[in-house]
Amino acid sequence: MFADRRSAPMFWIGSLFVIVGVLLHLPMFLMARQMHYMLAGMPMSKDMLWGMAYIIGGGAAAAYGLQPKAASLHVMRSHERIVAPEDAPLTLWHWAAGGALAMALIIDIMKPASLGFVTPGMQAEYMISPTTVAILPFSALLGTALGSFIWGALADLYGRRATLLLSAVMFIGTSICGAMPSFWWNVFMCFLMGLSAGGMLPVAYALLAEIMPTRHRGWSLVLVGGIGAVGGYLAASGLSALLQPIFGWRIMWFLNLPSGLILIALSPLIPESARFLMHIGRPEEARATLARFGSVVITESEDWDEEAKLDHSHLPPTDKRYLGTTVALTFAALSWGFVTFGLLLWLPGELMAEGRDMGMAATIIAQSSFIAVPVVVLAAFLYTQWSTKGALLVMIGLTALGLIAVMLRQSGLVVAANPVLPVTLLIIGSTGVISILLPYAAENYPLRIRGRATGWVAGCSKSGGLICQGLSALAAVPAIGTAAIAIAVPVLLGFGLIVLYGRETRGRDLRELER
Repeated sequence: MFADRRSAPMFWIGSLFVIVGVLLHLPMFLMARQMHYMLAGMPMSKDMLWGMAYIIGGGAAAAYGLQPKAASLHVMRSHERIVAPEDAPLTLWHWAAGGALAMALIIDIMKPASLGFVTPGMQAEYMISPTTVAILPFSALLGTALGSFIWGALADLYGRRATLLLSAVMFIGTSICGAMPSFWWNVFMCFLMGLSAGGMLPVAYALLAEIMPTRHRGWSLVLVGGIGAVGGYLAASGLSALLQPIFGWRIMWFLNLPSGLILIALSPLIPESARFLMHIGRPEEARATLARFGSVVITESEDWDEEAKLDHSHLPPTDKRYLGTTVALTFAALSWGFVTFGLLLWLPGELMAEGRDMGMAATIIAQSSFIAVPVVVLAAFLYTQWSTKGALLVMIGLTALGLIAVMLRQSGLVVAANPVLPVTLLIIGSTGVISILLPYAAENYPLRIRGRATGWVAGCSKSGGLICQGLSALAAVPAIGTAAIAIAVPVLLGFGLIVLYGRETRGRDLRELER
């Protein structure tokens, strides 16, 4: 689904150039096999410099191929609207698109989750202090936060599918972070890595919310989100435990190449949102998409586009109808970031300080992630069959219990407690929260600001981790128990704000928001 006949070749040629650029960095990595893949201090080869040029040129070509028609950037006034069959069964296309978008979410979660596993090896190779190595996750999380804001806004302007694919191409290009011979090159490349991966989360949720029939939207959003969250943790911890002992920490960044390629290979299964196509004045393409997903377009006598008269250019969405919800979701997202990209990233180092090696620490996280898998099904059931607002509150409550377990273990009251218990509670709670938080956000805002609103919430979730990693860079990280107490405050604050301002969205037709 490209703007014209030239666009598709430009995208695929650009993607090929990016892949070639990454492959040109592999000889440098492989030559260091005898040194356990340690490249610190080695000069960059000409192949690597040419590879960077290929990546930059290929990324520009792919971006050109994905840009929409110039005329389509203007909203077309129409009396046509999309009617989704409320009780229609899911088609094969729904399942295929959901699977492809789940892959995007796995990538988004996997990369930040990998930071805790690569920083110990990076610190040892570059012989730098803990405060210096903390700049790396800070840079990466800054990239993911900005990426969520930027890509979410772009999704409202240029389309969900185009934004997602361009994000994937850029993500592949950042694989070369694994071949960077200096620490500061790693910091810069990891910022770009976060910037590219950060766009996948909000865009995937916005698109999924718009292609699912109302009857199936709730559970499918939560299920796909949960698979992405658990899959990201399992991929990061499992691959770290499997590959790092053999290839060192750098292999975790080279995994961007195969994971990004998988997403691009699945791109034919990812549609553009028919609602977005109608919004930008491409009704014929919208009808073609609708034919695959069981929806239709009807004509009505009244103007359904009143929402276009409102100003939604600001970010976050602070219109009086959305302000309370936006504030509540902002605090909930920040709290999740504190737990996921703060506490859980500090835990591998804490476990190593207790005498466990990196392989054992990664195994503990992987075991906890595996135990958390059933919570995805539970979250989807509660979200769909009980209450969207209530399900989110339950998962925030479980996160609070995990923080309490960490406090008790570190206080000495439960000295012999297995670390799997508090880690599992935290991963269960955080997995449930992120499984529900972004779908809940996507269901609370109208089409014109859905991408940027979901991007705002996703960006805030990364911003919480950014604050935590800023503390690491300043050598101001408190003890794990003290950190758990501090994080519990915004967790409970987010809980209270959702009680006050959260809306029930179960079974709600998204067309109601356009009125």
